[in-house]
Amino acid sequence: MNKNSKIYVGGHTGLVGSAIWKNLQLKGYTNLIGKTIDELDLMNPDAVNKFFASEKPEYVFLAAAKVGGIVANNTYRGQFIYENLMIQNNVIHHAYKHEVKKLLFLGSTCIYPREAPQPMPEDSLLTSPLEYTNEPYAIAKIAGIKMCESYNIQYGTNFLSVMPTNLYGPNDNFDLEKSHVLPALMRKIYQGKCLEENNWEALKKDFNKRPVEDVNGNSNQGKILDILKKYGVEIQESESNKVTVEIWGSGQPLREFLWSEELADACVYIMENVNFSDVIKPGRKEIRNTHINIGTGKEISIRDLAFLMKEKIGFNGELIFNTSKPDGTLRKLTDVTKLHSLGWHHQIEIDEGIDKMFRWYTGQEKT
Repeated sequence: MNKNSKIYVGGHTGLVGSAIWKNLQLKGYTNLIGKTIDELDLMNPDAVNKFFASEKPEYVFLAAAKVGGIVANNTYRGQFIYENLMIQNNVIHHAYKHEVKKLLFLGSTCIYPREAPQPMPEDSLLTSPLEYTNEPYAIAKIAGIKMCESYNIQYGTNFLSVMPTNLYGPNDNFDLEKSHVLPALMRKIYQGKCLEENNWEALKKDFNKRPVEDVNGNSNQGKILDILKKYGVEIQESESNKVTVEIWGSGQPLREFLWSEELADACVYIMENVNFSDVIKPGRKEIRNTHINIGTGKEISIRDLAFLMKEKIGFNGELIFNTSKPDGTLRKLTDVTKLHSLGWHHQIEIDEGIDKMFRWYTGQEKT
């Protein structure tokens, strides 16, 4: 890529896409294209074809996707497989059709089997069954990897796939039903802090910015308390008004987290420096597992993450782990050997990242 290359960032307003957009701008790329869902429906093949024909992007970052946490993945199984397949099929195919020079497809480490070796190497793909709760989403992402590989082999395209670990950062989704674990925890613990301080101004501001179901900052206090209770943030009047925050599961699962702006840096680095030929293993007759894990190679338990957040946010109440709720996969750590061999390493550790994200969430730090 050169600084004047025409670059399309699919999903440029989301957690990943916005971070890629910002990284490209900071590095001096000036010819960026972004379309909202109202401007371009990526599930509509005719609309995608017309977009590529008229805009003629040279490079594509495909960060657009239907995403969510364990509850959303397990509840909206049909939507997750259908929408992701449609988005990626349309973009990848029309990128080929309109001679895009290079495409980067973003997946997820949930593509790996539930019982994958830890840390998870790229070669563990399709070696045993997937985690049930996110199987439809994972299958869609596996299809995207195979589509990129297959088009490269048959048509000579230069389409790469990267599999990020759990991400967090500016513009994350803080929806209490559909968000991933880290932003959901941060919001609930912050709301718990507001409750224990009787800071209704901050709570109403939070609900105005991100309504929950039909409740916003203009709702009465009773309605706000009811919706908080539904999602596990509650005043225990029998215990001197102590505030409790419920967390799904035992807290024992281990997770790896990567600051979203670092993922963006890794993605831009790969687009600038890596080609499909660089990720083909020499001497093998079959071309498989050319995707690249992107992560830190470090992990933390959900319990330790929650208590770290509790400390950083300044919440004095109690965290309650609801063991009747599912834990999901007990361990998901990426093997980042390939990524390191290609020349990229992460810099931001989880404690610094939580500080940065909380400052962004509360408006103390701008993106």
